Amino acid sequence: MHAVETFARFATGFARTPLPAEVAHHAQRAVIDWYASIYPGLDTPAVQVLMKTMADDLDRGAAQLVQGRSATTRAAALIQGTAAHAAEVDDSFRDAMYHPGAATIAAALAVAQTVGASGPEFLRAVVLGYEISTRIGVVMGRPHYRYWHNTGTMGSFGAAAAAASLLKLDEAAFAHALAIAATFTAGLQQAFRLEAMAKPLHAGRAAEAGVLAAQLAAGGMRSSLDVLEGESGLGQAMSEGPDWSAIGATLGTDFHITRLTFKNHIGCGHTFAAIDGAQALQQQHGFGHADIEHVALGVYQPTLDIAPHVDPQNADQARFSLHYMVATALVHGSVRLSAFEPDRLNDPATRALMQRIHKALDPAVDAAFPGRRGARVTITLRDGRQLTLLQPDRKGDPELPLSDADLEGKLMELATPVIREAQARALLARIWQLHQSTQLP
Repeated sequence: MHAVETFARFATGFARTPLPAEVAHHAQRAVIDWYASIYPGLDTPAVQVLMKTMADDLDRGAAQLVQGRSATTRAAALIQGTAAHAAEVDDSFRDAMYHPGAATIAAALAVAQTVGASGPEFLRAVVLGYEISTRIGVVMGRPHYRYWHNTGTMGSFGAAAAAASLLKLDEAAFAHALAIAATFTAGLQQAFRLEAMAKPLHAGRAAEAGVLAAQLAAGGMRSSLDVLEGESGLGQAMSEGPDWSAIGATLGTDFHITRLTFKNHIGCGHTFAAIDGAQALQQQHGFGHADIEHVALGVYQPTLDIAPHVDPQNADQARFSLHYMVATALVHGSVRLSAFEPDRLNDPATRALMQRIHKALDPAVDAAFPGRRGARVTITLRDGRQLTLLQPDRKGDPELPLSDADLEGKLMELATPVIREAQARALLARIWQLHQSTQLP
């Protein structure tokens, strides 16, 4: 049995079993985080350009954007998948090096609206999208992540699985939906090394690609079922000979959706352990940013690769600047949306501290990646004290999880500037009722 057939067999059987209460709860947490992520993404330049470009697919169709405008199914998936990744606050699954929510939930919501699905059907589709796509990402491994942006590549499978579930594809068609999605996978990391504006399109295109793959499979389209493990398949082309033999071993028993990371800061998640470690030292020892002589950060390789900017010139670059993210946290106490406003980007104290920050690869920290996302922080103070902390995890990781109340607060903080507080609270109430509601959020 090919890998996509293993997934398809699980998916069709999963459709006939009750969704475990704990799993449904974690899916609801993921949906809350997705809504918290999408609202600040709506006003980003990337989404504004995309909305104008997609005008022909708006104000018609069976799907509905969070702003209330109708849209075609694939346009809704594309736009909202992009918006959910645009502000850099969306969830992740560490072992797959992947933000599953942006594409998976965007696709699930668009298709659910189109077919008139219930809340439980929507949640089940979300769970399937997470479980299937994260497992492909884990197998593809770190060699894939060296060049490819997993949110674009693995996101296609999350979206396809969610859409196929909602379209109620049989086992054969479900397998072909995944196989078709495999040939749509894309998203180069180089696309956000110098300029990150187009990065969120990877999530949006993955959402759209997954929906299209499922729709084509529903119409009878077929593809090579060995597209993952074949001699010219995804594994060989985009990784280094991954082993697919155990791809379905824990399906239905170990739910990856229960072990997500939810962001506690805004920006590139590879910087978060360094932020947490620096803030922990500051809180423990009571020093101010002006007391700091030097900051040394020992990090894993992707932090150096993906957050490289030492002199960021705009908000996009600042989100991917280890120097800026740590400095602004030490100077201002947090890294929220306000950290990327022009006055904060050019804050003299932050800029001065950035000059006193140095980064390097820490072999022990790097060896733990991707299963752990840590940083070693050493701060030398002007009075001669040298303070060191190994921060093995980030707040929001499964080891240091955000509570339900934390996630609710995140949605309220990020959504209320866009919608009224009463609307945000009503949205939360609807999400928490999805497991037993005929209505979608």
